[in-house]
Amino acid sequence: MVQHKCTRWAIDLASWHPTLPQLAQAVAVIQSEECERLMKFVFLDDFLSSLVGRLLMRKFVSAHSDVDYKDVRFARDARGKPYWLQAEDKCRKQLSFNVSHQGKFVLLAGISSETEMGAADAAPTTNTTSKVGVGVDVMKIEYSGGKNLADFFRIMKRKFSDSEWRYIRHPQHNEADQVKAFMRHWCLKEAYVKELGVGITVDLQKISFTVDTTRELDVVTSPLTGTTLRCNDLPENDFHFEEHLLQPKYCAAIAFKNYKPEFGKFEFLNIEQLLVATEKASDVEIVEYCRKALNKRRKA
Repeated sequence: MVQHKCTRWAIDLASWHPTLPQLAQAVAVIQSEECERLMKFVFLDDFLSSLVGRLLMRKFVSAHSDVDYKDVRFARDARGKPYWLQAEDKCRKQLSFNVSHQGKFVLLAGISSETEMGAADAAPTTNTTSKVGVGVDVMKIEYSGGKNLADFFRIMKRKFSDSEWRYIRHPQHNEADQVKAFMRHWCLKEAYVKELGVGITVDLQKISFTVDTTRELDVVTSPLTGTTLRCNDLPENDFHFEEHLLQPKYCAAIAFKNYKPEFGKFEFLNIEQLLVATEKASDVEIVEYCRKALNKRRKA
């Protein structure tokens, strides 16, 4: 029998203004190719969000394996998704994880799957023999585009099914309600596509969600778990969805494939829980790299 464990972590970066030693600690544990990717960001906000995402991945792998946080290494598959590079002599434990960031939030959703000892003769089930997967997305519930909202909606309508659009533009929804409904659906679509992999082209109009309307999506009652999906007008029964409201202005969605977790909210971590002491943090190259990063400008 396969045992699954779900992890939902969130970091609020609003109050983090990293010092040079702090940033060096963080950068010291990531790989050189990750450093190259991070330095391409124009704004410090995006640099830090992406960096924290990499640290969350390492914390998740380390928490569910016997690999030290500083020794966790990743590669990317053909779809562009990061995966943990396990040593060949280690027990093969399946870890599925995904990160997302927008605004001040960085999220990780993960599933740890392990076969119980002595379960070889257990009768297999579809849910335990199919590979599990997860995708996560976070959106700020606001519209800040250059066009007016009506023009934006007219352009984006082609990304939604007719039933989705009817819900988003429901006559009883005021403008704020419409923006919230839009972001909820967009968040769900992003989470689903991220589970599939970024290398797959999907017609978003063929991905039709029916959101859970049994309760209002708010911070206290979330997550909502009754959302369903039809793809090309066929039900996607292998997927289970959660909708979270992290704060009044931030929604999140998780797409679970072949797995339905127990009810749970995001656990909020702080930056100190992602930093570890390492001699490498004092390397001249790393310190200079961090100085350069801290000189990046913040978003207005």
